[in-house]
Amino acid sequence: MINDITVIGTGYVGLVTGTCLSDFGLNVLCIDQDEDKINKLNKGIIPIYEPGLQELVKKNYSEKRLRFSTDIIYGIQNAEVVFIAVGTPPKEDGSADLDNVVKVAQTIAKHMNGPKVVVNKSTVPIGTARLVKKTIEEIKTGPYPVDVVSNPEFLREGAAVYDFMHPDRVVVGADNPEAIEIMKQVYRVLFLNQKTPFLFTSPETAEAVKYVSNAFLAMKITFINELSELFEKTGINIVDVARGMGMDGRIGSKFLNPGPGYGGSCFPKDTRALAKISRNYDVTLSLVEATIAANEKQKNRMVEKIQKAMGSLQGKTVAVLGLAFKPETDDMRESPALTIIPELVNRGATIKAYDPKAIDEAEWRLEGIPNLKLVDSPYEAASGAHALVILTEWNQFRSLNLDRLYKIMKEPIFIDLRNIYEPNMVRQLGFNYHSVGRP
Repeated sequence: MINDITVIGTGYVGLVTGTCLSDFGLNVLCIDQDEDKINKLNKGIIPIYEPGLQELVKKNYSEKRLRFSTDIIYGIQNAEVVFIAVGTPPKEDGSADLDNVVKVAQTIAKHMNGPKVVVNKSTVPIGTARLVKKTIEEIKTGPYPVDVVSNPEFLREGAAVYDFMHPDRVVVGADNPEAIEIMKQVYRVLFLNQKTPFLFTSPETAEAVKYVSNAFLAMKITFINELSELFEKTGINIVDVARGMGMDGRIGSKFLNPGPGYGGSCFPKDTRALAKISRNYDVTLSLVEATIAANEKQKNRMVEKIQKAMGSLQGKTVAVLGLAFKPETDDMRESPALTIIPELVNRGATIKAYDPKAIDEAEWRLEGIPNLKLVDSPYEAASGAHALVILTEWNQFRSLNLDRLYKIMKEPIFIDLRNIYEPNMVRQLGFNYHSVGRP
């Protein structure tokens, strides 16, 4: 029976994976080279905001099933299964940078002291499991067998703990039946309840499932976003259209909410990487390429929408509510805010911005942008503003005191890029209201 697991990398995926596996009753050691991060984790300080994660870390740490360390050699030698959950950031050409993955594979090879199952949890290109196995086989010094498994994650930021505990599916790519049996033990809590679908396949197929799933969802978002421009000009309400589409079981209602464009750590990176992989094989994935371009266009169209609503931006103050790429996270990677805010400033605007969780990250991601002030509440942002822009659909923004906003704003221009308000209600209060894809 497998009991001891090491997870190398305590970023978003690694920390959630290690914590949830420890809650399954396994002994998990989470490794990271960042000593400051490990020290904070050992003190109960979580480096990311993810609902439910802090409580789960505290629980399993106190019960001694979850530990944190910088000692990667100890982690490798005292675990039967080693998860690789390090970053694979995009290169300039869009391809995934595998340097961190390869370095971990080399370290595993040098310090193996027995049979190991190495599990790629990072999002990686097709063929990476083979690369990791080849790297380990070429460097290892002992006669120890190694199996490399692809086990992609499908975690939504803001709901990652729930997604890990109640997954739509668990995909395991492995060549060796013994490795598959070991992975069944790792996920025995999910496997034995017979409610979680498992797909056992080749490593390459598992790697592909991750990329193409994210690319398809990105295309779905972009499809509805492109329609929003058409429907604004034809007077059709895109919310009703999306609802009608979603009633079709073949389409489904998820990812049909128009907005300022997708962001985050997955969709932008994975669509570019998939496009790059296809070009390496002299194949053009025209839909994926178009999705990437259309998403950037949508972000820039939001800038034009804001300027059209306000007229000249020169000398105007814009209150921006929401900086994270989605609610229930502090993650600003590829957030529409990173495109929209600098461009508004370039056109002469002053920005006052607020986010419930992403202010700390915004301080360094938006560092150096002039005429930008990060504030402590939505009302501080709105005070004296010529327009208010909602960029992220945090629940607290759905119940703003509109009478108070009307009184403290210099001009009552309300630009709702997430369609969280009913247009007639807001207009009746005196606001000049604008949304996405609605008349």
